[in-house]
Amino acid sequence: MSRFDLRNILGLNAASISAFSILLAAALLRLQVPLLDMLELRSFDLRFLSRGPREPSPSIALARIDEESLDRLGRWPWPRSHFAALIDALSRGGARVIGFDAGFWEPDENSELRFVAQLRESLDGLGIRDARLDALLEQARTGADHDRALADAMRRSSAPVVLGYFFHMPDEDPRASGGGADRQIDTEEAARRIDALRPAQYPLVMEEDPDHRPALETAIAPEVNLPLLLEAAASSGYFDVRQDRDGVVRWMPMVIQAGDALFPPLSVATVWQALGTPRLQVDIAREGVKGIRVGPRFVPTDEKGRLLIDYAGPRHTFPSWSIADIVAGAVPDHAFRDRIVLVGATATALYDMRSTPFGHVFPGVEIHANVIDNILTDRFLTRPAWSEIFDLLAIVVLGSAVGLILPRASARVGLLSVALLAVAYVVLAHWLFVERGMWLGIVYPLFALGANYFLLTLYYYVRETRERKRIHDAFGRYVAPTVVDQMLADPGRLELGGEEKVLTVLFSDLANFTTYSERCAPRELIGLLSEYYARMTEPIFAQQGMIKEYVGDELMAIFGAPLDQPDHAVRACVAALDMREARRALNEDWISKGRAPLTARTGINSGVMLVGNVGSVYRISYGALGDEVNLGSRLEGLNKIYRSEILVGENTVTLLGDAFRLREIDLVRVVGRQRPTRIYELLGRSGESLPEARERSLSCYAEGLRAYRERCFDDARAPLEACLAAWPGDGPARTLLERCAELCLAPPPTDWEGVYEATVKK
Repeated sequence: MSRFDLRNILGLNAASISAFSILLAAALLRLQVPLLDMLELRSFDLRFLSRGPREPSPSIALARIDEESLDRLGRWPWPRSHFAALIDALSRGGARVIGFDAGFWEPDENSELRFVAQLRESLDGLGIRDARLDALLEQARTGADHDRALADAMRRSSAPVVLGYFFHMPDEDPRASGGGADRQIDTEEAARRIDALRPAQYPLVMEEDPDHRPALETAIAPEVNLPLLLEAAASSGYFDVRQDRDGVVRWMPMVIQAGDALFPPLSVATVWQALGTPRLQVDIAREGVKGIRVGPRFVPTDEKGRLLIDYAGPRHTFPSWSIADIVAGAVPDHAFRDRIVLVGATATALYDMRSTPFGHVFPGVEIHANVIDNILTDRFLTRPAWSEIFDLLAIVVLGSAVGLILPRASARVGLLSVALLAVAYVVLAHWLFVERGMWLGIVYPLFALGANYFLLTLYYYVRETRERKRIHDAFGRYVAPTVVDQMLADPGRLELGGEEKVLTVLFSDLANFTTYSERCAPRELIGLLSEYYARMTEPIFAQQGMIKEYVGDELMAIFGAPLDQPDHAVRACVAALDMREARRALNEDWISKGRAPLTARTGINSGVMLVGNVGSVYRISYGALGDEVNLGSRLEGLNKIYRSEILVGENTVTLLGDAFRLREIDLVRVVGRQRPTRIYELLGRSGESLPEARERSLSCYAEGLRAYRERCFDDARAPLEACLAAWPGDGPARTLLERCAELCLAPPPTDWEGVYEATVKK
């Protein structure tokens, strides 16, 4: 068996290759291949870099623990008195809220405090008691107690202070988490810490099913601040962030569960205080977290409760000042007025640097600033729940587009088309990212496009090589070499058939012509038909349509072939209206001669059709074939049911724009098709005025059709009757009214979708 025969048996063709490429990409999408996922994450970061920085909210400022502050105020960790002075300075500067991207886990012990304690202990040992001495010692102890100084600064601050903390997670070693955690946390200790933070939990949790809470990110216990500071602070929020597998921070957990409580991050707690502590709640559906509500603001999250951070730009995007300058009073008076001020480390030596889409050295405090910016500006990025379906659809569309383009294009045009498709999809995904805040996949759809292009190109190369050899072997001995060269240049000339094109067909049939013909002699009938066809052909030729055939009292015309006509649908409708006018003029002439007038039914449809030389070696004719052609014929026959004159298919309507007055008639499933189609009545050209009564009838019909589709058949009858009262000759209204009467007596099944089943072809 030859390889050529084997290929035929296996069914290897362009369609099967395209299907394979699409299925391969869809399978990889489902399996989440690490390499492609990493490329998708990088494409996400590149969208940020391509977009560039944007203007952040003016309500956010940073107080930096930077290298300059460390040089001027001393090495880290600082005495808490420095932070007390910072709070006083920010409060005087008019800050709205002060948030700390830092924690105070252990008492601030210093040499002054230790000296006072030792002196008190020595005096007690010597039995020396003096009220004045005790007062002096207490005053000295109070002045040396930096924790109390910080707590007092929090209490007297005009700006609420929000403290930061972090959680110990099940998959981490608490001894490696910092903050003085040097032992495993037992259950009792975890419960104690959670209870200490309960005032900072989400006040409200709205759950669709409280008995079956979905799996949330769960922590063992928080690393809490000193009780003295917790009591003085307005609230607390965790500063945990999450990294993707490549180490880049793209998400912020907005909900973490510890015990039975749900806690907010530093960003949410800070915004909540800035807005005056409005209603704060978590919305949880059965499938997961829906989002966070902070007063009127809604923060969308994924089902795990994570926010996709919309970074405003690289580091230093937000205005910031060194803490050393703030404490020294060397900042502008308006620097912090009515702003949320986040205090955090930007010095590289303090190890709070993260990797983000805008860079690999990004202070953690600026990540929280970006989350606050998202909430205040209501600018969010989302990975919609339907994004995977969109990615799958994009795979199918792009893969199918390549499969449709390459068989019909030259190598150069095919490559250019595929490149344009790829660029167009990337531009679309980037536009949705920038303008609509949607993260939709790029890598897997482009993989489908590239894989299909590569495989199809390889397939056509092999097929063309075989085809050239076959033609040369078959004809090389019998025709001149120049003829063989022409055959090799266009092998399609050897095959009978045509090409697929989007065309418009028009069918027109005389109504009740059988009865009419019974009253005429054959010779007279032929003369009448000849005169009729002559009048009807003129509008078709005027629109450069092609008469396919006359069959009895029916004619068929094609628009868009053999010459390409981008506006073939418009031309067909113009021809149909002109044919109607020509028929009216012909009827007036015939009536004046004592002849009976003629009425006709016209159907118009557009779609992909096979057009070309069709037939056999004995007789070939140029024509169009396909399901859309058959539908055009069915539409012509439906005029008899709806007592209408010109019916147009929905495919044609999509190509017409606003060039014509159209009325939707019904949703019909014709014989031979499973999918229903919407049919429209062609009333006239756009801008043509209709009688006032006719306009009223059209409005009433639309109201009746709407009620009919909603199964309100009794309600539909009144507007339909009003339609007929305004325009007695409205055939579709009469048909629909009769159908409503029947359905009132015999209602349709519960799965009825408003589709009329046409049981006859004509």
